Formats: sequence, structure tokens, C-alpha cells
Amino acid sequence: MAKLSNLKEDESTRNLLGLHHISMVTSDAKKNIAFYTQVLGMRLVKKTVNQDDLSVYHFYYADTKGTPGTTLTFFDFPNTSATRKGTNSISRVSLRVPSDQSLEFWSHRFVELDVTHHEITSLFGHKVLEFEDFDGTPLRLVSDEKDKGVAGGIPWTGGTVPVEHAILGLGPVTLTVSRPELVRAFLEKVLHLRETARENDKILFETGEGGHGAQVILQEDSVHAPELPGYGSVHHLAFRVVDRTALDEWIRVIEQTGLPNSGAVDRFYFQSLYVREYNGILFEFATDGPGFATDEDEDKLGERLALPSFLEGRRALIEKQLKPLDD
Repeated sequence: MAKLSNLKEDESTRNLLGLHHISMVTSDAKKNIAFYTQVLGMRLVKKTVNQDDLSVYHFYYADTKGTPGTTLTFFDFPNTSATRKGTNSISRVSLRVPSDQSLEFWSHRFVELDVTHHEITSLFGHKVLEFEDFDGTPLRLVSDEKDKGVAGGIPWTGGTVPVEHAILGLGPVTLTVSRPELVRAFLEKVLHLRETARENDKILFETGEGGHGAQVILQEDSVHAPELPGYGSVHHLAFRVVDRTALDEWIRVIEQTGLPNSGAVDRFYFQSLYVREYNGILFEFATDGPGFATDEDEDKLGERLALPSFLEGRRALIEKQLKPLDD
């Protein structure tokens, strides 16, 4: 374990603004688009490729503008196996909805559309509804009715869900780990998240302004084997940083920990840094800009295959490798 006691709490370790995006793995690109746009009513704001494997689609679903903190992303790996659920994983991802009444709407909608779901319950004082997509991806709707903190996004009015019940952005992300003391050290001593509540075996942490858009839940599971990722798994969690200057400060901080990390990575729509903590969970730091409207007009987001400028010259080859979505 890297030594963390020498890390100093300065401005560089207090500039996480909340959640940025969460990336997952799907087995079927067409079904994925149908579920997240038609069933959940989110906007497909970017249709592009995995920059580390150009034969793989990368989809981004978000609010109207693709606001940081509202985005789910998916890598399409059609030949992978199903996830073997286990510990040392991002075990459930939340999406914010406006109210407790919204959860009733969604519960009825899931029945009508045959979506696997559970009963409405509560978590840290807020109503929640857990469900899974067709890949078994572990998801949760959380009511913003009593939430305070980071604001939600702008609901997509061009979708299939009434705006009064539409998804507003990302909510609390649950980490299930075998050695909670190690990830806790990472969250508190490196990221400077603060513990704000406990409920049974769960610990709630917050960053920035707090609230659902800035929360991580830590849960221990030392019984099960580590998760074996496949389709239906959560690949990584990204936190928001304001700009490249802030990202460079985080690079300096992470280097001090000795943890394996990527250094600065240009994702075109944002700048990134990746790091694995002691239980093997992958975290990302991502800048708020330049954003998804960099290469497409805001009213045309997600309508065509978008490629970063450094890949545009390879478009013909990339399109040839990808399975058409309109077959």
C-alpha cells in the first residue's frame, strides 16, 4: 500500500466537483441504444468509438446538453461473456429522477415494458428503485425530492418520458470491496471525500457541494470472489475537475501515491487521468470541457458517427470495422 500520510490537503485536493460520467459494458449496441433512449428516455449525445479499440462503439447518454455529471457511457463488446458478479467492483449505479412520485411512474413503466426491477425502498433517507437492463447492468433510480447539493441536468424533452419524471443525471455510486479500509483511505486521504452518513453496512461519502450528484457509497463484501467483468459490468467511475490545470494538479497528487495511473489522456471531449485504487477499482478524473458540442451542433448530437479530429483521417477504415446499427 502506498504511503498517504505525506499528502497535503491544498487546493489541488479539494477541487472534485462531483460525478462526471460512468462507463459500462454492453453485449449488443442496437439493444443498448433502444433501452437507454426508448425505455429510459435519455438522449444519445455521442455515437463514437472506443479510442483504445477502434472496432468498438462507444455511446454516451446524458441530458439535453450532455452536461458533466449526467452521462452514462457504454462500450460495445458483443463477444464477451456475462459478468460474474462479485466483490471489488462498482456494484450499482444510480440515476436521479425529480420526485418520489417519479419512482411510482417508473415502477409502472418497468412493469409495462417488462424491465427487471425491485420494490421501491429507501437509502440514506431517499426513495430508490433498483432495476437492471437487458445485460443485467445493476442500476438504481433515486428520488431528488429532498436532495440538496450539486444540481441535476436538463431533462431531454425529445425523449419518450414525460419531463416531470425524466432522468436528471447521475446519483450515488456503490463500491463493493473486500478491503474497505484501503478504498476508504483512497477516498478520504487522496480524494478528500468526506463521510456524511452510515446505514447498516453502507457508508456514504460526498465531495464538492454534496448531494446525489457527488456521492459514493462504500460497502464491504469479503465473502465473495472478485467480480469477473463482462457485459453488464461497470468499467469505471469518473469524477469532475474544472479544467486541464486542475487535472495536472491531480496528476501530481496521484503520482505521490505510487498507484498505477495513465497520466494525462486526451479524450477530445474532455481530458482524463485514470488510476486504480488498492482493491483494483478504476477511477477517472475528467475535465468539464470542451464538451460534446465540440464537433457537432447541440441540436444534432448523437445523430452521426462522431470521430475526434485525430481519428477523422481513418474514418473509412473505422466505419468498415463497425457493425451497422440500422441493419
